Amino acid sequence: MVQLSAKAKELIPKARIVSFESWQNTYPEKAISIFQAADDNRVYLTDEDLQQIQALSPQTSSLIPVAQMLRDRITEIVNEVREKVLTQFPGITEPGGGLYPSFRAEACWRDFWHFTRCITYGIVGGSSQFTSNEGLGYMKLLYEELEVPLDAMVLGLEGIKVASLQRVEPEQQELLSPYFEHLIQQLSRFRDR
Repeated sequence: MVQLSAKAKELIPKARIVSFESWQNTYPEKAISIFQAADDNRVYLTDEDLQQIQALSPQTSSLIPVAQMLRDRITEIVNEVREKVLTQFPGITEPGGGLYPSFRAEACWRDFWHFTRCITYGIVGGSSQFTSNEGLGYMKLLYEELEVPLDAMVLGLEGIKVASLQRVEPEQQELLSPYFEHLIQQLSRFRDR
């Protein structure tokens, strides 16, 4: 079993990417509670969740199929991105590499899954500004504590954008790009000391 430092254990529950606080004036409380419950449980929105959100906030309906597709194809997307990261950073999963031992690599791939999960919340909610400054601050501290290879993480997030946008209609790509770009920019700031 992996031993985490006391500091890492303290930071993990605080390192939350998403905040729905700015959505209070745009969405009914019930819709926000559905988003919040999914985020609290660290899961994608289910079809039932999406139907409820659409019923409560009909303006969300146009991008719901995109969020469903990303959810349903996330394993395939993460696998593509993993190959890209491993190609770009040969040796990263070997002794001395930033994703060694294997539990570190698995955490990286899991983060890609969660990054996409959070992006789908923004897409469904129609808000590319879906992040929590406070939560991302804690995430930056956590990544520093765990010595996460930020260049690989940013490359992975950029790869998620490319792989995801390749799976949507060309006319949707420009509309969806800001959701990915927002999180890429936020994560890129982690490299600033």
